[in-house]
Amino acid sequence: MKICIVYDSEGEHTKELARSIAEGAKSVPGAEVFFQHVDEADVYALPEMDAIIWGCPGHFGTISSGLKNWIDKLGYLWAQGKLINKIGAVFCTTATTHGGLEATLLNLITPMLHQGMILVGLPGNIPENALYGSYYGVGVTCPIESKEIISHEGLQLGRALGKRVAQVTGSFLNGDGKQ
Repeated sequence: MKICIVYDSEGEHTKELARSIAEGAKSVPGAEVFFQHVDEADVYALPEMDAIIWGCPGHFGTISSGLKNWIDKLGYLWAQGKLINKIGAVFCTTATTHGGLEATLLNLITPMLHQGMILVGLPGNIPENALYGSYYGVGVTCPIESKEIISHEGLQLGRALGKRVAQVTGSFLNGDGKQ
């Protein structure tokens, strides 16, 4: 199964979260992960993917301009229904606790719904997410004053999302409905 991870990152925070998602996806047998910065990602390669995960830093509760510009190029694929039934998931980072994580995640989900994609989030019964509550995808706060690029817990959430997307994609492709 082919999983494409597209990220926008101005510092290293969102890139590191994207890397952890890739690690989680790669931990599932049969997963082939394509890891791309938004400036290098080709929208016309997306129909060949089984799952697409995209993310960015939250900018005032919405999608960064770099990722939004890339998403805006998906109109051709939308018109032809090329992304219908692809598995999708989202992620973001913010610099402050109330910096718009959920608003950004919801904004990232909307284009996937328009494309007819099937969304995967993180349920609360996943141990890494039980107390964190990042249900719409993975949203992690990365305080500017922190010495860590991203917290250990944030990296665990990223790996959990990548693994879940790969597992759900495998089940969907195999038609077995198991999770």
